[in-house]
Amino acid sequence: MIIKPRTRGFICTTAHPTGCAQQVQNQINYVKNQPPVKGPRNVLVIGASTGYGLSSRIVAAFGAGANTIGVYRNGESVKGRTASAGWYNSAAFEKAAQEAGLHSISVTGDAFSEETKQKTIDTIRGELGQVDLVIYSVASARRTDPQTGEAKNSVLKPIGKPYSNKTVNFHNGEVSEVTIEPATEEEIANTVAVMGGEDWQMWINRLQEAGVLAPNAITIAYSYIGSEITQAIYREGSIGRAKDHLEATARQLNEQLAAGGGRAYVTVSKALVTQSSSAIPVVPLYVSALYKVMKEKGLHEGTIEQMYRLFELLFNQSETPVDAEGRIRIDDWELRADVQEEVAKLWSEVTTDNIYELTDLEGYRREFFQLFGFETEGVDYEADVDPEVEVPGVR
Repeated sequence: MIIKPRTRGFICTTAHPTGCAQQVQNQINYVKNQPPVKGPRNVLVIGASTGYGLSSRIVAAFGAGANTIGVYRNGESVKGRTASAGWYNSAAFEKAAQEAGLHSISVTGDAFSEETKQKTIDTIRGELGQVDLVIYSVASARRTDPQTGEAKNSVLKPIGKPYSNKTVNFHNGEVSEVTIEPATEEEIANTVAVMGGEDWQMWINRLQEAGVLAPNAITIAYSYIGSEITQAIYREGSIGRAKDHLEATARQLNEQLAAGGGRAYVTVSKALVTQSSSAIPVVPLYVSALYKVMKEKGLHEGTIEQMYRLFELLFNQSETPVDAEGRIRIDDWELRADVQEEVAKLWSEVTTDNIYELTDLEGYRREFFQLFGFETEGVDYEADVDPEVEVPGVR
């Protein structure tokens, strides 16, 4: 079939296998052109099929030569429909890893479930023995509590009072005002349950209890702080409460792992085009302005550049630098005073009429479609492709 992008709001309902494979190869090529990373050996990535999770796995495998296990949802093609971008990404990664002689395994399932945790533990025990790095990169709007069976949904809302600011429809460039009502206490609690650190803690507990976590293991989860422009809807909003919980979990895990020489970190990354960030009002416009400024200053990074820099901080230095809260900061270039001053100026001036001149909305839109394998250089989108792609090594 000839596959074209079909969108519904901030979601693309189709994905292109050849385009996804090319995006993965581009990331692999970047890593292979950098100096090697000194360690780790066996890496578990929970949420490994897109975004930071995928890039983490690529750096671990092609930068450090590590064996990797990727955990992600099954998203294969059904009845002529395309598979998910994550499925195509994972197929491309597994194929490239095998061709490079790297040991890689995919475990598909709901990362929140006990079944997936047990299947992963059995796989580690049978094929690797232990893992010495655990990346937790699960981004989901919904979680079913494994103990109670209750499904909870997260919300992206301010706390305390309504929030109004500019936003953009990144498909057509229309700038408008958006007002978001504050989250209820129940919505805040549910957001913390879905996007906080509880499941990360469960994973580490289960891995330790099963004896498949190396004594000196490092574990990492990803967070975001952002600028003044996005504070009310992000860090000071319902998702910010979840990130506070995630960071508190990191401190708890750090104490838990310290006896064996292990460590736990939250890594604060920069604003990027992701499926998750596209859903947050205000953020696409902020990222478009940020991209304009950072590209002009030669400071722009994508997920692969960010993850390579993270691995360098973790493994290529005698001591990993952290802030006063114990977090690794790779959002430092985004939050530079000169960058934020220019972004704030653009923000105050941007309208529907000048958005393509003042921001990099075109770059934002292109990167959004590239998440799903479209608008990728070197890919023939008029060619017939088979939407059914096998992921080698699935457990």
